[in-house]
Amino acid sequence: MSISTGTGAFDAIAAGPPEGRPALLLHGFPQTGLVWQRQIEALAAHGYRVVAPDQRGYSPGTRPQRPEDYRISLLVDDVVAITEALGWAAFDLVGHDWGGAVAWWTAHAHPGRVRSLTVVSTPHPGALATTLRTDQDQRKRSHYMIDWRETPATEERMLADDAKELRAAYAGKVPQDSVDAYVSRLSQPGALTAALNWYRAGRPDGAIGVIDVPTLYVWGTEDSAFGPAAAQETEQWVNGPYRFETLQGVSHWVPEEAPETLSRLLLEHLQAHGE
Repeated sequence: MSISTGTGAFDAIAAGPPEGRPALLLHGFPQTGLVWQRQIEALAAHGYRVVAPDQRGYSPGTRPQRPEDYRISLLVDDVVAITEALGWAAFDLVGHDWGGAVAWWTAHAHPGRVRSLTVVSTPHPGALATTLRTDQDQRKRSHYMIDWRETPATEERMLADDAKELRAAYAGKVPQDSVDAYVSRLSQPGALTAALNWYRAGRPDGAIGVIDVPTLYVWGTEDSAFGPAAAQETEQWVNGPYRFETLQGVSHWVPEEAPETLSRLLLEHLQAHGE
């Protein structure tokens, strides 16, 4: 489906009965709404109305070229615009990787609209900031972001030789047909630059505090980007009901590497925090 907003059109995958309880699923880098395929099927089978948009830069109809057009406040505005276009006054929010960061910020800015929050892999931004100051392991894990922000040739390097470097990022944990779909989308003119602009947009233009909505945080012990210090620190940033699930031996690519486990946890969380 396509969702029209004042900013532009967002491609999206949708499933489940139109009258079902609404859930919005946000992907991260370097993926699309396809990352949630198995969770979409599971939620729809339980009567939820599920929408997984291709976010700003990933949707051809909403692909500005300036880094500053990818500030976190604008990404949060997109969530509001998409849900308003869908007619959702309140919704369950799920995010992975960068989609997780957007989900944290959205739950902080719009707690009255977010019925429940589920974040996969990505620690609370405040927890990440704390550990970047205090934990050398997390600083090492996050160093790639500096390279991507400051190296203009990153796009060319990632897409060279049939996108060899980009394909390697999925570490063999993502189904090959999904990898091919992601690479195809990010090989479109300007698409990878737009995706990398999420990293290049600069610091948030505000501060994020504690989260008051019911929150499930799922983290894999083999996550290369986010270490245990930030994952454990996240609890300090949630005031609402909080559940932290650690997946032993699972990498950053949780939705595709452990789909049944994630779908089960997600359904348990949504059912525990209903209307």
